[in-house]
Amino acid sequence: MKLSLYIARRYLFAKKSRNAINVISAVSVAGVAVGTMALIIILSVFNGLETLVTSIFNTVDPDLRITAVEGKTFIPDASKLKMLSEVKGVACYSLTLEENALLKFEERQYIATIKGVDDNYAKVTGIDSSMWDGEFILKASDGRPHAVTGAGIMQSLGLRINFVQPLWIYVPSKTSGNTLIPEEAFNNEYIFASGVFQVEQEYDSKYVYVPIDFARRLIENEDGVSAVEIKFSGTANEKTVQKEVTKIYGAGYVVHNKYEQQEIFYKVMKSERLAIFFILTLILIIASFNIIGSLTMLIIEKERDIEILKSLGADNSLIRKIFIFEGWLISIIGAFTGLLLGFIVCWLQQTYGFVKLQGETLIMDYYPVVMAVPDFLIVLGTVLLIGFWAAWYPVRYLTKKYLIK
Repeated sequence: MKLSLYIARRYLFAKKSRNAINVISAVSVAGVAVGTMALIIILSVFNGLETLVTSIFNTVDPDLRITAVEGKTFIPDASKLKMLSEVKGVACYSLTLEENALLKFEERQYIATIKGVDDNYAKVTGIDSSMWDGEFILKASDGRPHAVTGAGIMQSLGLRINFVQPLWIYVPSKTSGNTLIPEEAFNNEYIFASGVFQVEQEYDSKYVYVPIDFARRLIENEDGVSAVEIKFSGTANEKTVQKEVTKIYGAGYVVHNKYEQQEIFYKVMKSERLAIFFILTLILIIASFNIIGSLTMLIIEKERDIEILKSLGADNSLIRKIFIFEGWLISIIGAFTGLLLGFIVCWLQQTYGFVKLQGETLIMDYYPVVMAVPDFLIVLGTVLLIGFWAAWYPVRYLTKKYLIK
């Protein structure tokens, strides 16, 4: 094997009688390198986007969310809540209640979702860490309720935190019956805004946080909740806790972890990532045809060398290995060059953020990039596998003409 690798290395770097072979070999290395670099960059960008969006979801999504299988709300069982608080790995839980509502500030109106939450909500999620203006205060020291709105709602309503002009909230009344008087068809109360949060555009344009007792009074649902949201302790085993909570609540309830709460998004992200990987792999396969062309011309040129090696006692296996190693060297050089270039480009983007995101965003102004060791290993294995096929097939086919005599 050492002899075949030595001769293959000499063939690769030595000057050929036909300069076109050197050019095709160089193009082959460049094609593999560019394809490898593109794979690393694209996968790292997908990692960065997934990490960014996951951090956004982690701000507003609890570790576990319990909802009813049927109906928008349910009445929480006190005994089950007590059992829930005793589950090992559960740090705390929060009761929440959601309903669509019409918001009115001065002369502007906006449809949004009010979310009533209890005092534990800020401990269950990280929403208080994403305040853009004001503070996450839902009750004043005198017990007066306050609201915390999303930045999108604030901009749409022209909302200001001044505790002078109130925010009016209108919710359809469940007890008014059929009436032609608009005032009787809606429950309405006013509340002052104490803060504005900013997480993500869609979320910022949807939610208004209010105290849960305020929401219950407005919605006319004194005991119901939309969900029980749970925070894990630092040493919690997520799967074990989810199983325990599911066992406590039974078949009438659904217990979703963070992944399941945003399942569609994560599935779409993985599907896009896999599709891009296969597309770029196909481009690598096309680029590998340069290796086939290079080996084909080299075998034709080295016909006399093959005869000399055979006369010196070289068997067919040795001669085939020489040209297979030739193709492998092209793939290996191209793969490691591409990995290095991909690493450099990703590091520069991480450090300096050369490629900016289009449009205005307050979350991040450049494409996020996260490099992962498994991506490098998978890309390297894929490139070497393609390189093996690109070398093995032409050598097996073309050397028959010169070896079988």
